[in-house]
Amino acid sequence: MARRRRRYAVPGVEQGMQSFKANVMKQEGYAVDPNRPDDVKFEVARELGVPLQAGDNGHLTTESVGHVGGKIGGSMVREMIRLAQEQIANREQP
Repeated sequence: MARRRRRYAVPGVEQGMQSFKANVMKQEGYAVDPNRPDDVKFEVARELGVPLQAGDNGHLTTESVGHVGGKIGGSMVREMIRLAQEQIANREQP
C-alpha cells in the first residue's frame, strides 16, 4: 500500500503546523526535536505501549495506531480551541 501524503487545505502552512505540533507536544511534556516534530509519535507510542517503528507498521491494528494519533491530534485540537477562546475573550474586552 502506498503511503498517503497529507495535504493541508491552505497551501504553505505545513511548516507552521509542524512547529505548532512541536510546541504543543513540548507543553505536554514530550522531548521533541524541532527539526523532526513527527518523531514525537514514537515517544507517544512507547508511552501507550504501541510497538510503532519507523517504516512498515502493517502488523499494528488501526485502533492501536489511532491511539497514538489521537493523543497527538487531541492535544493539538485542545490547544487550538484554547487559543481561539483566548482571542475571542481579548476581542470582547473594552
